[in-house]
Amino acid sequence: MTEPGGEAAPQRATEPARHRLSELDADFIRVLEDLVEALLANGTLRVTDLPPQALAKLDQRRKARARLRNSLDLIGDDDALL
Repeated sequence: MTEPGGEAAPQRATEPARHRLSELDADFIRVLEDLVEALLANGTLRVTDLPPQALAKLDQRRKARARLRNSLDLIGDDDALL
């Protein structure tokens, strides 16, 4: 059924649900990244267990997070607080 604006009502109603699902996916991806890092750190998982494509993606995300963290570091570690 099309409403006066020409947009189908069910499609408009699902947009918030799709947005929420995308947010949940992003959160879940971060959980998986942290899990992989923890398993690598404690030796349960070895770097050689992962395919090269997975290692590349993990490395890209790690570098992106480091760049973001560094860009938000307004007071460096060497700077004294007043």
